[in-house]
Formats: sequence, C-alpha cells, structure tokens
Amino acid sequence: MKQIYLDHAATAPLHPAVLDSMLPAMREDFGNPSSIHGFGRKTRHLVDEARHVAAKAIGAKETEIIFTSGGTEADNLAILGVARANSSRGKHIITTQVEHHAVLHTCEQLEKEGFEVTYLPVDEKGQVGLEDLKEALTDQTILVTIMFGNNEVGTVQPIKEIGEMLKEHPAYFHTDAVQAFGLLPINVEEQGIDFLSMSSHKINGPKGVGFLYARSGANFSTLTYGGEQERKRRAGTENVAGIVGLKTAIELSIEEAAEKVSLYISFKETMIQVWQEEEVRFEINSSAEETLPHVLNVYFPGTNVESLLVNLDLAGIAVSSGSACTAGSIDPSHVLVAMFGKDSDKIASSIRFSFGLGNTMEDITQAAKETAKVVKRLTRNK
Repeated sequence: MKQIYLDHAATAPLHPAVLDSMLPAMREDFGNPSSIHGFGRKTRHLVDEARHVAAKAIGAKETEIIFTSGGTEADNLAILGVARANSSRGKHIITTQVEHHAVLHTCEQLEKEGFEVTYLPVDEKGQVGLEDLKEALTDQTILVTIMFGNNEVGTVQPIKEIGEMLKEHPAYFHTDAVQAFGLLPINVEEQGIDFLSMSSHKINGPKGVGFLYARSGANFSTLTYGGEQERKRRAGTENVAGIVGLKTAIELSIEEAAEKVSLYISFKETMIQVWQEEEVRFEINSSAEETLPHVLNVYFPGTNVESLLVNLDLAGIAVSSGSACTAGSIDPSHVLVAMFGKDSDKIASSIRFSFGLGNTMEDITQAAKETAKVVKRLTRNK
C-alpha cells in the first residue's frame, strides 16, 4: 500500500537540494561565525549570504533579519519583545481568535504580566473584520499581531489593508507568515509590516531554523542573553548548517512559487470533483478566493475527527485535524470554534488536507477516492 502524505502544513519533507547544500556546512564548514580566523570568516560568509536571500525574499534589509530556531521563537521574540520594551507607552495588544498557539499562548502569558489583549472575532470564512480592528485600537495599543494565512483552514487575512490602517497609528504590526511564506507575495514595505515570522521546515527546509524580520528602528527587547550574535538581538551561536539549508529552501520556494500555486489549486479542484462524483456530502471550511493554495479544510457531515483520521491512516493517507501543535489531543479546533461557534457540528467532523513536495495528481485522486470510501462507510448507518 502506497503511503500518501497530505499533512505538509504540519511539516514538509526536506528538499534533496536543501540537504545537498547543508552537507558541506556539516562536514567542513564547522567554524563559529563569531570567530575572527579563517574558519569563522567562512561560516560568517555563509550566514551573511543566507541573510541576503531572506531579506530579498520579503523586500527587507539584511540588517532586519534575525535568524531563530523557527516560527515559534520568532513569534515570541516579536510579541514579548515589543510588549516588554514598549509597556511604558501602553499595555494593550490586539490579535485574533484564530492565531497559531505560538501567538495565542504568548499573548496569554502577557495577560498574566498585566497586559490587556483583545482577541478579534472572525467571520465564517475565517477573516477578521477591518472595522472590528479599527474599533479595537486605542491610544494604549502597542502591537497588532495577525497571521498572514491560517494554518488550519487556509484563510488569508487582509494584510495590506491592516498595514495601511496602522500607518496612522503608533502600534507595531506583526504577522505570522509561516504558512504563507514561499506561496504568497510578501513585501514588508508595501504591506506595512513591522515584524514577520517564518519557519524553514514549512518550505522544505530543515527543522530548527527560521527568522524574524524586525523593521529598522523598531523598539523591542531580546529574550536570550549571552553573546552578541544577531546584532545583540538573539544570543547563541548560529545554526550554520540550518541557515544554509534555509537559504536554499527560500531560493527554491521563490523560484517555484507560481508553479506550486497552480498545482495545488488543481489538487483542490480534483479532490472536490472526485467527492462530487462519488456523491459524498462535504463543505469547504474557507473562502475559495482568500485562501492558501495548499490548505484544504473539509467538513464531512455525519463523521467524527477521530474515526476519519484513524481510517484514513489505515488506508495510507496522512492528514490531520488542524494544527500539529495540538496533535495527540482531540480538543476542538479553536479556529473552527471561532468561525462557526462551539455548538457547530463542523468542529467534530472536519479534517485538513495540505499539499506539498512529492504529491502527484495520481496521489490526490487516490486520496480523494479513499476519503470518499471512508466517509461512506462511517455514515452508512446514519
């Protein structure tokens, strides 16, 4: 039985070219980038090259890129860093009810420290209302953190419009772009973004590395203390091999973005067509227009998450119920609760398909047909 991996929003396989680029940094280029001798200078050059590539990908300056251990650390550095450094001028933060837990749990921590956090609601498509944001802003608001594209349902937020609104307000604007990076156009200047988080392993790079973009002049404090790496903003010897892999992953993601977007949209269309032909009842939990191309969250009436996941796994299809960070627990999706209410049947009967490297149209068709079989079997007696 062929195993089909459709959980790329949780993590993506390492691209072979990324691995090839990392091997020399593991075998020969082992110097500490902070050392002044030749070994150190060589690895410093590798880190600098990667910083250039990362900055160019989002229209930023090289000095505005801070390498981190991934998206979670980048989110924490932006949110905690801004809040603690700017508390003297306000202690109000705005976010949404559908953020990744790396953002939500960080905001919850700040509430324990005396900050006030407004969690904006979303509509049934998962989008935040610009009027709701406008009404929530006060003269005490120091940070607005709203994700670029949702990891569970794929909804893309009106980032440029939010950036435009905040140009008239002193609050900083942070966006978690972990799922959007490499698929959607990102330009921090044009979109008015002050802080942006990304993670390497979502774009076929290695785990354990990512970066935070922090606009020049933005006031935020560090979370780690030690050496003076990353311009004193993130202490600790750089993960050189990981950063080299991240560089290659970024280059590939930019080069292949248009092709991947087109392919993933065709994957969605194929799955939907198969289910329609199989006369399976289903609903898509997002807008067809404002959504990430690789994420498809689907409600199958009369089923339940546990049975769907177990039966699909037995059929060789790897999917999920949402965020990988809640794997192992079957807690209701906070994203679906925010979209449809805690009493909606969709909360207990929706799963996420997400596409990426290695998937073929044959895989997608087979997965859709296997899903139809499972759904029919689970709903036969209902």
